[in-house]
Amino acid sequence: MLTKGSKAYSIIKMKCPRCHEGDIFFDANPYHFSQFGKMYERCPHCDLKYDMEPGFFLGAMYVSYGMAVAIALPSALIISALVDGLRIYQTVGIVLIEIIALMPILYYLSRSIWLNIFFGYKK
Repeated sequence: MLTKGSKAYSIIKMKCPRCHEGDIFFDANPYHFSQFGKMYERCPHCDLKYDMEPGFFLGAMYVSYGMAVAIALPSALIISALVDGLRIYQTVGIVLIEIIALMPILYYLSRSIWLNIFFGYKK
């Protein structure tokens, strides 16, 4: 599953979608805030230009939103099932804290997924 040549490999390892060698981000750890979100303009290995046009990564915002909803809904259901007596605003507050804590990861993954939608692997 996580072998070179698969989209999952490129997305999770945050590697270039074309060559699976070069990194997308300067620092793959989204919680190193001094380097947060800094991307290479081109793949250091195959020279693929990541930002095809101005506003290209706006679409990644929709991917990030979908992932956040996919995390928030089950979390809210699990929290409300496991903890009796919580009011709705308390459940929403817990889920918001969870989503805010995961935002750096969602940001990195959404950009990696967005790139993999448009580019395929080439040996």
